[in-house]
Amino acid sequence: MLDLELLRTLVCVVDEGSFTRAASRVHRTQSTVSQQVRKLEQAVGKTLLLRDRTGSNVSATEDGELMLAYARRLLAIADEAQQVLSAPRSARVLRLGVPEDFDVARLTVLLAKFSARHPDLRLETVSGMSAGLRERLAAGALDLALVKREPGDGPCLAAWPEALVWVGEPRIVREAASVPLVLFPQGCIYRKRMIYALESAGRAWHAAYHSHSLAGVQAAVAAGLGVSLLPAYARLPGQAVLGRKHGFEAAPATELAIVGEHRGLSMAHRDLIGALEQAIGGSCAV
Repeated sequence: MLDLELLRTLVCVVDEGSFTRAASRVHRTQSTVSQQVRKLEQAVGKTLLLRDRTGSNVSATEDGELMLAYARRLLAIADEAQQVLSAPRSARVLRLGVPEDFDVARLTVLLAKFSARHPDLRLETVSGMSAGLRERLAAGALDLALVKREPGDGPCLAAWPEALVWVGEPRIVREAASVPLVLFPQGCIYRKRMIYALESAGRAWHAAYHSHSLAGVQAAVAAGLGVSLLPAYARLPGQAVLGRKHGFEAAPATELAIVGEHRGLSMAHRDLIGALEQAIGGSCAV
């Protein structure tokens, strides 16, 4: 195992270009510094430095340059670890889950403002499918979660209806023998709604594109790969809404809900809920 103290001496000697100047910098004798470098060379089995007889001029060999690059990285990591472990551990952590398919443009700005208001709090935000977020919340891995669900599906801290629309190129629907769908992964409520609606109407369908992200689904629909069921606010400008004349009945609204433990909500929790309310209100108003 490489000795960090020996690596530090190597870096110092190369930076100073001299054993003499390096010894002065680390407050050791030139002999001690030279012995440390030799010990490192013996450990790696390579000559790392080219020396003159006086030790006044030193340069790294090819192996020395390679060792030097690793030495700097190892020393930086060691210094970082020491700083992190010696730092005060008083910061509280608030863990928030948000849906993978949520438009986060407005949310991220509000979360940044929330963090600025609470410098003593560390906000950890993770994204995922709503079903997964609810599982993590139940397991105690999250404090709050913003989820998409069927209206009224259990207790919550706040909830909003989410209007859905069918979007896509009308031409695709007219020309295709079965409806090409742009789908979110298994477990997504939009996916369930799409498949149920088409099968209830006796219409054939097939999966044309899959994506975990809202941006991916929007891009696939915009490129004409298929149709999808999206929140009204997520329809891109100029994108057609498909209705009854295209063979699509209006889809019932889903629900955006903030879920978490009602008891023991701190002021920070309530402030975060307020930030989420602003984000959702702004999005649903689009």
